[in-house]
Formats: sequence, structure tokens, C-alpha cells
Amino acid sequence: MKGIILSAGKGTRLYPATKPVCKPLIPLYDKPLIYYPLDVLLRAGITEILIIVPPDLQQPFEQLFGDGSSLGISISYKEQKIQRGIADAFIVGKDFIGGNDVCLVLGDNVFYGPGLDDCLIEARENNTGATVFGYYVEDPRPFGVVEFDGDGRVLSLEEKPVKPRSNYIVPGLYFYDNRVVEIAHSIEPSERGELEITSVNNEYLKMGQLNVVKFGREFFWADAGNAGNLLSAANTIRVLQDYTGSIIACVEETAYRHGYIDRDKLYEAGIGMKNTEYGKYLLGLLT
Repeated sequence: MKGIILSAGKGTRLYPATKPVCKPLIPLYDKPLIYYPLDVLLRAGITEILIIVPPDLQQPFEQLFGDGSSLGISISYKEQKIQRGIADAFIVGKDFIGGNDVCLVLGDNVFYGPGLDDCLIEARENNTGATVFGYYVEDPRPFGVVEFDGDGRVLSLEEKPVKPRSNYIVPGLYFYDNRVVEIAHSIEPSERGELEITSVNNEYLKMGQLNVVKFGREFFWADAGNAGNLLSAANTIRVLQDYTGSIIACVEETAYRHGYIDRDKLYEAGIGMKNTEYGKYLLGLLT
């Protein structure tokens, strides 16, 4: 399975902060926002990754990650020339995906909670159809909303409904078999002029091959797309890190724990940031 991080949004909800810099590169507490979705892919065992970036803004991403070799993985980049919706990622990334299954994660989404790794591995190993996730929110209207029956089966999916049929939304993490490329090509743009990811999910639902896994209330998810959400997410990450003594979405640690890099690579990363708490944390993993 290959992985795609969609990081091509203009970040207009965060203007003026994102006028000079792409949204996934701004800090969420102690690390760039894009570290959080990248860590999800690494935890899922996905080591071939495409980052879809805005036009003419590839260089800052390359300065951050290069070709991924420092993490023991492969990272490539491609521009999304025109923003056409989330599902356009499968059209932009068609050549990268090839004949493989694919996981797509949005560049401004944060996921953390017990059992996350098991959920990711289970979703990755589902080779038929699609696996997405359900997360309870108080106001689901700005999101794609999933409706369940009394037995937990999916009844419907609706994008940004005025009158939601449930409080469960589908956050920005999606696992698909290879048919998603063909499906993305076949769907029609919505009234907003975008290729909606909900339209893709509805195609899998029609085929009876959409699996929706509910995250529990103890799970933390954030769409860090506006200033309030960004601050709230950063404060939550700080509290969780202080409580656990671990750095959340520490991609070097995840790469080390999963065997993508060795102790020498981890030391190299830590010594390069030795004057920061992040660098000291990496070096502390070696003691």
C-alpha cells in the first residue's frame, strides 16, 4: 500500500498567518503540522509516500523531508495545479499509486488515541473495498456525515448537510483498494465544483464494500484548519505530552520503533536538534 498526504490547500481560514507559508508547514505546538499525518502513515507501515503540494511551493517541503531517506522511507512530491477537492488527490497521484492500494490522509488532521496502530494495520490489511473512520462531534455540519442503523451498519453518507442525520463525521483518513483511481475519475463535481471524497465513499457504499470504524470518545482528532482549532489542538498535544512523557507524532521515533532507521540515524536526527526539547527527547530514546 502507498500513502498520500494532501497538503495543497491555500489555508485561507488561517490568513494572514498562512499567506507566506503553506498551512501544513506551520507549527502545531512543537512540530510542523504535517508531522501528524506523516506519523499516521508510518504507524500504518506505509513507507512509499507522495506529498501533494500547492503550485510553486514544493521546495519548503523538500527542505523539511528531502527524499525521506533520513526516515528510512521514500517521499516524493507532486503539485496540485488547481484545487478540485479531496478526491482529486487520486487523479493527481494516479501514476504514483500505480496498481497499489492507497491510504490518503489530509495534511491538517491530527489523530491520537489508544488502539490507533491496531486500527491502522487492520484498515491497511483490508484489501477489498474501503475503510474510513467515524468520529463523534457536537456540530457535524461542516463535515461529511455518516448515518448508522441500530446494528451499526452504514445507511448513508452526506457532505456538509444542513440537517445532519447523526453526529458522526468521517475525518481525513481513508484507506482504499486500487479501484479508487477509476472511481475518482468517474464522479461528477459537486455544486461547489469539487470532487468530493464523500462521493467516492458513497460509490463503495453502493457496492457494499465500505467499512466504517468508529473511534471511541477517548480518541482525539482535530481538523487544525482555523486559528481556534489550531490553538486548541496545540494545547491538547501539550497536555498529552506532559502527561505521558512522550512526544506525539515524533516521526523519527516512529521510524526507529518500526525499524525504518537504526540507532545511528536516530542519533543523527537528535544531535541536529540537540538544543531543543525535541532533539533531547530523540537522544533520550538511545539511553
